[in-house]
Amino acid sequence: MRAAAILLICSAALSGPRFIRSPERLALQDTSREFRVRLDTSKGPIVIAVHRDWAPHGADRFRELVTAGYYDDNRFFRVVKGQWAQFGINGDPRVATQWRARTIPDDPRGQSNVRGRVAFAFRDPNGRTTQVYIALKDLSDPQDAQGFVPFGEVIDGMNVADALNSEYGETAGGGIRAGTQQSVFDGGNAYLDREFPRLDRLVKATVMR
Repeated sequence: MRAAAILLICSAALSGPRFIRSPERLALQDTSREFRVRLDTSKGPIVIAVHRDWAPHGADRFRELVTAGYYDDNRFFRVVKGQWAQFGINGDPRVATQWRARTIPDDPRGQSNVRGRVAFAFRDPNGRTTQVYIALKDLSDPQDAQGFVPFGEVIDGMNVADALNSEYGETAGGGIRAGTQQSVFDGGNAYLDREFPRLDRLVKATVMR
């Protein structure tokens, strides 16, 4: 009877949302000044150099999410050619919802949002969570003044970022501020794959050793 109960508990745990460590615990574990993250995408690899001194809160959150596998099997749901390529809504609605309200504090302005820089998208002050974009052109005006703080930069694979499928533009989810992402949070990859089947995928994100 006891063994059956343990098996039932384990099965329930495995079927629930993935456990993701808290940002506070991760930040205490590793505060490297710089690290690199490889994004293996359906178009090829993109390598990002993350600079913690640019944006410590943003860098720590990005490392945590990558290490936890949050970005694996994501969709680049907002790609506007010559503007930005955005990802970061988990394909499992349960996991995406868990993280939707887990915000981090703003980082002070420092680096500019020039081409190749990587920053968190957000709507409200101190409201960054999981969504990230790659600047496909110089976005410093007006994004620097709006508080978008880069935490990293693409050092290899910018041609891959440029090639990500942009045919759907803003229609597959849009930006946080547009308020049109609920269908993505509710339906996850199943919704995106059904309605926007040619979106490019972020297959796996890895902290490089």
